[in-house]
Amino acid sequence: MKTLIGGAIAAVIGLIGLTIWFPAFLQLLAGAIPIMLLLGGGLAIYLGFDELKDSWKKGDEEPSESSDEPGKYKQEIEDLKKEIETLKTEKA
Repeated sequence: MKTLIGGAIAAVIGLIGLTIWFPAFLQLLAGAIPIMLLLGGGLAIYLGFDELKDSWKKGDEEPSESSDEPGKYKQEIEDLKKEIETLKTEKA
């Protein structure tokens, strides 16, 4: 309950202060918006460049089929074993 009353008082004082010092608030806002846009744009450029470098690294690497490799090799081993058995029976 104390928090609610304190918050209401702070909001009323803030509203009164905003109406009294409105020109100063606009001047502060006019100075803060370009700086926020500049910093936000710089951050966006940095993140975009970082993402572009990651995509270049992915393009350089060979595509791998790591999820299917064990099954592929097991099947190839089984095929080779069968071929060896057929060759042994043909020689005998």
